[in-house]
Amino acid sequence: MRTPSTAILQLAVAVTLFLGCDTQKDGVIVEPRLSSFANSEWSAPVNIGAPVNTSFNEQGPTLSNDGLSLYFGSDRQPGGVGGFDIWVSRRACTDCPWGAPENLGPVVNSSAAETGPSLSVDGHLLFFRSTRVGGQGDVYLSRRANPKDDFGWGPPVALGPGVNTAAEEAGAEYLQSAEDGIANLYFNRAVPPAGADLYRASVTRDGETRGPAELIAELSHPVATDQGPTLRNDGREILFFSNRPGSAATDIWRSTRRSVHHPWAAPVNAGIPPNSAAFEQQPNLADQGRTLLFASNRSPGGFGGTDIWMSTRTPSGN
Repeated sequence: MRTPSTAILQLAVAVTLFLGCDTQKDGVIVEPRLSSFANSEWSAPVNIGAPVNTSFNEQGPTLSNDGLSLYFGSDRQPGGVGGFDIWVSRRACTDCPWGAPENLGPVVNSSAAETGPSLSVDGHLLFFRSTRVGGQGDVYLSRRANPKDDFGWGPPVALGPGVNTAAEEAGAEYLQSAEDGIANLYFNRAVPPAGADLYRASVTRDGETRGPAELIAELSHPVATDQGPTLRNDGREILFFSNRPGSAATDIWRSTRRSVHHPWAAPVNAGIPPNSAAFEQQPNLADQGRTLLFASNRSPGGFGGTDIWMSTRTPSGN
């Protein structure tokens, strides 16, 4: 049991320092309490280049917790199984160049479209959207025993009715909270021709839904389209892309909250950078909130279609 002095000391450390050591709780990686980045700015985005980006479309990036595997969706050919497939590029170290992307193969991909991959922090779960038979656009989950085996994914299963409905679901991100251990799945849901809104569903650590998803009203604009949520590992910052008023095209927007038990503040445009006059979409926060990956059709510097870009920021206190 923690003593009051211990609790006070931990709170002081959390506010004044950016801690650098991960811990584990019940086998789940727990990130250190992170600073708010309130006074930090994103660097000018850099195209991550070939061989990841091509003249085709590269979208929906997600970075593994160790920073060595980059998953994304692409309609590149040859090597594709369907229209859009999920691919992975790997590197030997965080400063090493990315290797040639490899298709995850027919266990994960199908003749339909698979997009928007998202890895759990512990690396055992892969969420993504698929238009395969059985839904017009549903969230699927694949599991693997070895979090280092990028080709060890099992057959995907559609999430239950708490997440998937007759509407279209996409942009799933799984949060393993550092505050209280509760896992939540954030995603967007759209009922054509209306725009998309942001939802949250409570799920187990194995990815099983606990009940129906709920609308995140404070983050969902009544007439705009809000999609592709990504959260900092401590659950106190969320980014998503939207065409709500104040956007140049579709821009990345940001919101924060005091804890996972508090409501989100009114979203604000993330500004330039990382946004531009072009379309920015499908953000992914990585490296404990210091790295932002996203897709954009901006130019100059693009390879054609949408490319994956990266921006970074330095942590700072409140």
